Amino acid sequence: MLSVLSPQAWLLEAGLTARTGELIRPHATTLRILTSPRAWQAVEPALSHSLERAGISWQLDYLDGECSDDAIAGLQQRTLAQGAQGILAIGGGRVLDCGKAAGAALPGVAVFCFATQAATCAAWSPYAVIYHPHGGHQKSVLLEKLPLLALADSEVIARAGVRYLEAGIVDALAKWYEFAPYLRQNPHRLGLELKVAAAAQARDALLRWGEGAVTAVSQQRVNLALEKTIEASIVLAGLANSIQDALPTAGVAHEIHNRLTHQPQLHGLLHGEVVGYSLLIQSLLEYDGVADPQLLQLLQRFNSPLSLTALGPEPQAILRQIARDIHVPPASAVHLPFTVTEEKLYRALASTVVA
Repeated sequence: MLSVLSPQAWLLEAGLTARTGELIRPHATTLRILTSPRAWQAVEPALSHSLERAGISWQLDYLDGECSDDAIAGLQQRTLAQGAQGILAIGGGRVLDCGKAAGAALPGVAVFCFATQAATCAAWSPYAVIYHPHGGHQKSVLLEKLPLLALADSEVIARAGVRYLEAGIVDALAKWYEFAPYLRQNPHRLGLELKVAAAAQARDALLRWGEGAVTAVSQQRVNLALEKTIEASIVLAGLANSIQDALPTAGVAHEIHNRLTHQPQLHGLLHGEVVGYSLLIQSLLEYDGVADPQLLQLLQRFNSPLSLTALGPEPQAILRQIARDIHVPPASAVHLPFTVTEEKLYRALASTVVA
């Protein structure tokens, strides 16, 4: 069965922060806001003034740490105690995923996502990524109830920093590199064709506009390149995840990423940076130890790490354990045109160690 799971509406606009209240007002007049100190600073005071003008009352929560089961449960409890009609999540991936997951389990509570970065596709994606409190990936949950609105203000994202934009570009590029191999092995499946088409459109947009967007953010200004890059990183990459059918298509790079998140030494890296390194490892698996030259060029262009120097000068024992722990689900692995084994993983990981 083919389905498309997405927010009901998306809007990207320069200065959108000042219109947030009027957009939410038809759906909710009381909100539980989940954000981070940095994200809240990025939208204030325009956002609170907008809510006040619309006659919307709210109470504010900061996400303290990871998007964990406990954080989700706590947000649900506070939302119910307040009697809020909606959850407004403002921030990056962890804040947005926590808000989405909390609202998905609360009948009658609307969810609104406001992305202050384009570092992931979380504002659109039907998945919520759940972490252990210590930072390691625990699970990715496919949500049945998704946001009413996914919003982004390009002026806010222009001030978020180049590093976040580059990480989002790499994370969006990953969708094509992860899904295209499945189509080579399983042609003529409509759901997979649509996933790859969305991912390819994101890739093409980022190849055309990505560098111009990085230049714009380095100057904290909005241009067409930035807006097209935001659309590709959030909407098109998210849409590739939205399209679901019976064929399981776990992203190999994301499975590698998930294991790497359990290394405390790597917690200073952004999601897209770890995904970028993991894409390099996937490419080494796919092409018998030789990375795809175009991928390597893109990873370098957008400053993705190509080695894990934080693991120390002699990380072989750690890499062996990492290779042992990475598991691509068998139901997905059988549909790939290359094999993923512990030994191949170790050789790929070890080949990136800088002497």
